Amino acid sequence: MLIAPDKFRGSLTAVEAAEHIGAGLRRGAAGPVSVEALPVADGGEGTVDAAVAAGFQRRTVRVAGPLGTPVTAAYALREGTAVVEMAEASGLRRLPPGVTAPLTAGTQGTGELLRAALDAGARTLVLGVGGSATTDGGAGMLSALGARLLTAGGDPVAPGGGPLRELATADLSGLDPRLAGTRIVLAGDVDNPLTGPQGAAAVYGPQKGATPAEVAALEAALAHYAQVLAQALGRCAAERAQAPGAGAAGGLGYGALAGLGAVFRPGIEVLLEVLGFADALDRADLVITGEGSLDEQTLRGKAPAGVAAAARAHGRRVLAVCGRLAVDRAALTAVGIERAYALLDLEPDPDRCMAQAGPLLERTAHRLALDEGL
Repeated sequence: MLIAPDKFRGSLTAVEAAEHIGAGLRRGAAGPVSVEALPVADGGEGTVDAAVAAGFQRRTVRVAGPLGTPVTAAYALREGTAVVEMAEASGLRRLPPGVTAPLTAGTQGTGELLRAALDAGARTLVLGVGGSATTDGGAGMLSALGARLLTAGGDPVAPGGGPLRELATADLSGLDPRLAGTRIVLAGDVDNPLTGPQGAAAVYGPQKGATPAEVAALEAALAHYAQVLAQALGRCAAERAQAPGAGAAGGLGYGALAGLGAVFRPGIEVLLEVLGFADALDRADLVITGEGSLDEQTLRGKAPAGVAAAARAHGRRVLAVCGRLAVDRAALTAVGIERAYALLDLEPDPDRCMAQAGPLLERTAHRLALDEGL
């Protein structure tokens, strides 16, 4: 059995979820079973942990957090491939409790993480995007990698998305030369453009504490930023502002696509390749995936759907476990999940369910093993 869950947000990491599922399966199986754990992620929080669980080496480095305060962030490295999770440096979880900074949070630390990976010998960078505190279009990331983003007075633009309205010139000729020989993959689970009704500010700004007036200010600043980059880089930069993934992580996707020449791909597809999922499938008879909530977002390409698609392509059965099940069986079947087991079936109180997610997950996996005759 191959256990490949994503995180149960607010309760368990993907690694912890896999451990609890495995323990429950072993208790419920009629005889000895072979269980292999391969926790997964879709580019957001937990991406580095998933890579480390699959055999990558964890590296840590001090970088700037979203407000400039130093934080210790991790990336994962194996054989010239680095997995970098922008939330490690520039995520909401890096803000002090109760603090939001929609106009001033920046991505400098993400650029510093990428530079550290280059220093360690990486020549393929998988940049996972999600869970960001920022809406700066990746300007901080580009600056940390050598770009010069200047005001009319010749001063560096201040950190954050709001100050981008003061941007007058962009010079990317000083970008780290190693980037030219590096493959950069932008791995995320959203395909929003940089600006517009479905853009970074309009859709995700409120989640980062932006008021309606601040959303409007960020929208205007990002549009201006894209215009200045287009003047520096040419028409391709303007086109990439509307490309899928440009709006990911507060527009950091745009900075990577236009400034670094990154290629955008669905995060779960990228991570399954990096983690060696196909090889693990060859050893498996049954796949068990899951996440905190199996819902409509899951069906639109989040980690369990990606796991199920890959497993179905190899002719493997797929079952799922989750905290909350919010879609019917027909919808699950359509993405390749045969049946799903929810923790709320055992503990209907959501708060207690989240607090006791580990033991409940073991009980659910035990029940799964009995039901399936494992």
